[in-house]
Amino acid sequence: MSARKRKADDELDPRSLDEDMPAARTARLLETLDADSLRNVLQTICERHPEIGQEVVTSAPRPSVASTIGVLEQYQERLRQAFPFGGNTGSDYAYNRVRIQLTQLIDAISDFVPHYLPPHETQVTTSLDFLDSVTNIVHQLPDWESSSHNHHKDNAYDEISRAWARVISEASKRGGGIQLHNGGWDQKLQKHNAMSGGQMQAAVNALGSNLYCGGANGSSNSNMNSNNDPNSIRNQLFSGTYGTNLPVRVGPW
Repeated sequence: MSARKRKADDELDPRSLDEDMPAARTARLLETLDADSLRNVLQTICERHPEIGQEVVTSAPRPSVASTIGVLEQYQERLRQAFPFGGNTGSDYAYNRVRIQLTQLIDAISDFVPHYLPPHETQVTTSLDFLDSVTNIVHQLPDWESSSHNHHKDNAYDEISRAWARVISEASKRGGGIQLHNGGWDQKLQKHNAMSGGQMQAAVNALGSNLYCGGANGSSNSNMNSNNDPNSIRNQLFSGTYGTNLPVRVGPW
């Protein structure tokens, strides 16, 4: 009788059930978590166990440009929602209200940018697509009446400009100058520079240096002639006049 009772007690022991189905319980628990809760749990585990964090980094699929920009747009929306209703959106008061959200957006941009630059990203088109989209987000960062607050946007432009220059330089090494020109990236970059008030001139200069100076195989004479010709595309890019006086081609080629 006592033996049967001990057996029945063992079968009903919660500890015995825990030992039999740990994996099943974990899977069911994970099913109940929404994306934010699951992310918080995973982040906590990674912080406690760095080796697990490294495994997550190496095992997780690379994020697409669209998914990354989607995350940045969520930060951007939080920034918009943090602004006080009415009043001057460029005032010190407004800045103090949104400073945390602004910093979070800037930090997210800074964290994501290196992942889309060589050598981490090997596809030039992917790098350019990301930079084009993230530059549009930087354009929309608020401007403040107090110049001391505008360092956030100024620093973001500086970082993005250097990122463009790095990708352009890498594309030139791979013989991708034609791809840059045919893809319209020269015109897009000129537009970004204009919208930034000239704060992306370093990227435009990199484009002129790498795309239109003949590349690694060009002769020094052709480079010198290009440098001396004020109407060359390279010098137009440097001066910011490219595309303003292009003639309209008519008739047969």
